[in-house]
Amino acid sequence: MDAVRRTRLRAADPAGVAEAARLLRAGQLVGLPTETVYGLAAHAFDADAVLAVFDAKERPRFDPLIVHVLGADALAQVVDERRLSPAARRQTEALTRLWPGPLTLVLPKAAEVPELVTSGLDTVAVRAPAHDAARAVLRALGAPFVAPSANRFGRISPTRAAHVVEELDGRVPLVLDGGASEHGVESTIVGVEEDGTLRLLRPGATPRGAVEDIAGARLEAPRARGPRRGPGMLASHYAPRIPLVLETGQRDGPVAWLLFGSPTRDDWARYGVPVAVERLGDDDRRAARELFAALRRLDDSGASWILAELPTSRGGLGPAIRDRLTRAAADRDPSMT
Repeated sequence: MDAVRRTRLRAADPAGVAEAARLLRAGQLVGLPTETVYGLAAHAFDADAVLAVFDAKERPRFDPLIVHVLGADALAQVVDERRLSPAARRQTEALTRLWPGPLTLVLPKAAEVPELVTSGLDTVAVRAPAHDAARAVLRALGAPFVAPSANRFGRISPTRAAHVVEELDGRVPLVLDGGASEHGVESTIVGVEEDGTLRLLRPGATPRGAVEDIAGARLEAPRARGPRRGPGMLASHYAPRIPLVLETGQRDGPVAWLLFGSPTRDDWARYGVPVAVERLGDDDRRAARELFAALRRLDDSGASWILAELPTSRGGLGPAIRDRLTRAAADRDPSMT
C-alpha cells in the first residue's frame, strides 16, 4: 500500500462525488458514507485496488468484502444468475424489494468478481446502499465498489467522517463527509442457498422480522461446519482499544460505563465512580445509531476498561446491538490486532 501525504476531507456534494469516482477509476481508495457505517471503497473489479483495501485496513484476506451495486437491476454485474435455482431466484427477488437498504445477500459469484473480494469463495456478498452520496458515487463510477467499514481491522466501525480520518489518515487520499450514519450498525447479512433456504449470517440494521416477512420464510442459523460464508463473522470484532467487559465482569483500574438503563446502587458499590458514562436508552434505533460513537468516546475517556450492558430487547435492532457488543468483548487474536 502506497502511503498518501495526508487524507483530505470534503463534502459529499457533486464536486466531491465526481472526485471520488475519478479516484476509484484510477485504482485509489475513498472513504464514503453509507446509511449503515462509513465504508472504504475501491473499484470492485480492480484486484490491485481491492488488495489496497485489505492493506489499508490491515484486514486478513480470508475475510470477504461486500460489493455495493445500485439495485437489483445491477445484480448480474457480480452474481452468476445462471446458478440460481428457481427457489433461490424467487427468494432473491423477494429480498431485493428491501433495496436500497441495509440488507446484504450472499449469492453465487460471477466470474468477473476477483477472488480476493470473496476470499476464494464461490459466493459474493452484495447489497444496494441507500445513502444518497454512496448511490451518486456508484452512478458516477458506472461500476460496483467494495466498501467494508473504513477502520483498521477489528476496531470500532466509523459512523462519522472524522472517525475515518482518525483511523486511516495517510492511508486513503479522500473521505467524503455525508454526516452521521443513519443506522449506525452494519447491514444484515443473509445467505440464499440453492434450495431457497435463508440463513442469517449476521444480524444488522434490517430487523430479522422485516426479512422474514418479505421472504415468507424463517431465517435459519448459520451452518455449524464449513467455510465462513460472509463478512463480519469473526468472533472478535468492533472492539475498542481498551478491554470491554459485559455486565458482570470485573477489571482493575478506572472504569467507563455503557448503559441502556440507569446504574443501580449495587453498580456504584461494586465498580466505583466511573470516569465516563454513556446512556443509550431503550429506543433500539437510537441506541444502534449512537453505539459506535459512544464506544469511541469511552475509548478516549481515560478509563482502563469499559463495562457494557447488553440491551434487553430481543426484537428490532436489539440482536444487532448484542452481536456487536458480544464480539467487541471477545478475546482478541493477537495476530489480528
